[in-house]
Amino acid sequence: MAMLENFRQETRAWIAENCPEGARGPGQIPFGSRKVELEADVAAWLAAMVSRGWTVPTWPKAYGGAGLARDEYDILIDELKQAKARTPLTGRGVNYIGPTILEFGTEAQKAKWLPICARGEGAWAMGYSEPGAGSDLASLSTRAVRDGDHYLINGAKIWTSDATLCDYIFVLVRTSPDKPKHEGISLMLVDMHQPGVEVSPIQLISGASPFCETYFKDAVVPVDDVIGGVDRGWTVGKRLLQFERSTHAGINISGSQGGRAEVSRMPELIERYVPKVKGQLADPALRRWLTQFEMNSHAQRLTQRRAIEELDSRAPGFTSSAVKLTNALNIQDGDELLIAAMGQQGFRWDPATADPVELEALQKWLYQKSLTIAGGTKEVQLNIIAKRVLGLPD
Repeated sequence: MAMLENFRQETRAWIAENCPEGARGPGQIPFGSRKVELEADVAAWLAAMVSRGWTVPTWPKAYGGAGLARDEYDILIDELKQAKARTPLTGRGVNYIGPTILEFGTEAQKAKWLPICARGEGAWAMGYSEPGAGSDLASLSTRAVRDGDHYLINGAKIWTSDATLCDYIFVLVRTSPDKPKHEGISLMLVDMHQPGVEVSPIQLISGASPFCETYFKDAVVPVDDVIGGVDRGWTVGKRLLQFERSTHAGINISGSQGGRAEVSRMPELIERYVPKVKGQLADPALRRWLTQFEMNSHAQRLTQRRAIEELDSRAPGFTSSAVKLTNALNIQDGDELLIAAMGQQGFRWDPATADPVELEALQKWLYQKSLTIAGGTKEVQLNIIAKRVLGLPD
C-alpha cells in the first residue's frame, strides 16, 4: 500500500507540474491526425504524456506504454480526473487497432505500429461496413489480391468516420473468395496517403460530415501488414469490435481514460431555461425527467466502474455490448431532455442568431441519433446480449 501511495503522490505532483492550464477542462483532444493543428498547450501535454508512456499506460514500455499494473492505472486516471486534466490522446489508434495488434500482431508488427499509435503519429479510420454489407458484415466484397510482396485492394467502405482527417485505415477484405464467407477474410493496415485511396464525405442531418465513403483502387498493402494472419480476419475483426464497443461504453482501459468528467452538467443547463420555485424546477414533468436522467447517469457510471474493476484483460467480452447500449440510450435521453427544456430556443439553426450553447445542443441531438447505429446497431447489441450474455436460444 505504501508503494501505491507513493505512486499517487508522485503522479499528482507530476501532473500539477506538467499539465498546462490549456489542457485542463473541456477542449481539444488529439486523435493523432497529421491534418489537425494542435493548440500549444494541448501539444505540450501530449508530448509530456508520451514521454511517460501515459497515453497508453497499460501497454508494455517496449511499445510506448508505461507497463502500469491495474491498481496503478486506476490511480493515474483518478489523479487526471482530480486535476481536470484532459485526455492526452484518443482515437482508434490507442483504443481499437492498437490493442488488437497488441493481442494478435507479430513482434515485428508490434514494434512497427504500436509506438506510432502511442505517440499519436497518425489517425486511424475503420474500414468495415460496405454499401452492400452492414450488419451482415461477413458479406463484404472488397477484395485483396496478392501481387508479390504486397496486396492490391479494390472496393469501397462506407461510414468510415473521420476518414478525411485520417492517415491510416484498418480494413477487412476478402482474400479467399472460394472459402466460406467467414473464413476468407483478412484484416489489413492501409496507408491512406497513396493514390489508390479516395475519400468522399457524407453530409449528415446535423450539418457535419464525419462519416465518409472510402474507395480503394489498387491500393497497396505490404504482406507484413496483415494482422492475425491471412484468412483469419473474422476472428481478429470481432475482437476489435469488442474494443470499439468497450470504448463507446467508457470501459476500455487500453488507452488512457484521461480526465473525463463524472459530474453531470445537465442540471445547470436545464436551469438556464426552466425557472425554479422554492429551490426546484417549476415544471414537474421536466423535474421528474431530469431526476430520472441523473439517476440513470449515476448508475451508468457505477456500472462502468464495476465493469472496469472486473476486467481480466484490456477489454471485456460480451459485457461491452450491454454497457455500450445503455450508455448510448442514456446519452440520447439527455439530448431529448435538454432540447425539451430549451423549447423553441433549441431549434435555431443559423449560427448568426443562435446561442452557441443552444446550437451545440441541437447539433448533438441530431448527431447522437447515430449512437445506436455506430459501433453496432441497437438491434445487433440486443441480439448479442440475448445470446451471449443471457444465454437465450436462437
